[in-house]
Amino acid sequence: MSTDYQQAREALGVRLRELRLSAPGCRLTGAELAEQHGWNKSKVSRLENGKQTPTPGDLRKWAEAAGQPEAYEELVARLRGFESHIRSWRRQLASGHRAVQDTHLNAHADASVFRGWESAMIFGILQTPDYARSIFTRYAELQRSPRDTEEAVRSRMKRQEALYDSSKRFHLILWETALHALVCPPSVLAAQLDRLVGAVGLDTVELEIIPLSASLKIPPATAFWIYDDHEVIVENWHAELWIDDEASVDTYLRVWRTLSASAVYGVDAQNLISAARRTLCSR
Repeated sequence: MSTDYQQAREALGVRLRELRLSAPGCRLTGAELAEQHGWNKSKVSRLENGKQTPTPGDLRKWAEAAGQPEAYEELVARLRGFESHIRSWRRQLASGHRAVQDTHLNAHADASVFRGWESAMIFGILQTPDYARSIFTRYAELQRSPRDTEEAVRSRMKRQEALYDSSKRFHLILWETALHALVCPPSVLAAQLDRLVGAVGLDTVELEIIPLSASLKIPPATAFWIYDDHEVIVENWHAELWIDDEASVDTYLRVWRTLSASAVYGVDAQNLISAARRTLCSR
């Protein structure tokens, strides 16, 4: 959990304690608050000490129990402020994958410089419909989320229109592993690799690949995107992290540049893609 996130959660806990202790009429104890709402006694302590993230419902009950229902809007605004930086897949995928795709499409429509790192699969911005379909299906199974595969695929394809916008630049680094990972049927991966070769020729795309044989200055790790060198989105198994503080963004820029130092591009990158394609044909 990020330091900024934890600090914000602790600050919210301090505010909750202030409201409880300033309840009109008399001081509201933690035990009384827990009893009113049928909570475990330890829940009040966890919330006040920043050990648990409250739900909007928790905040409403807290404000009402403290006799200050008008404080709810302030509390929920604080919650949304720090939760916007850690977006759990459980919440984001409550209505399926399309909503997530649309969020990215809208949130970064005005960005012009994109830097990406991916170690295990082809970038969404370069995926074929069939490859994207396989990815969405597998993640829906993992996250037990609603199946809206075709809508999500259409949204992802809509995002790819940015590849043909001359005002945008995509600086992308793949680990060679992504060229071989069978997260889809072999025939789908073969078509995806053909698509990747074509993407290398786009004037808006600079595709670099780190060979498995390359000497690495740092271990390849979690995938991320950097937008206009001002915001980073990191994908973990449980959530997306939206990071915009300058020091953290600078860290990801250094990571991206360090990874780039081990990568090949141009003809050498095309050769790696072609070799992976030949491997598929020999199976």
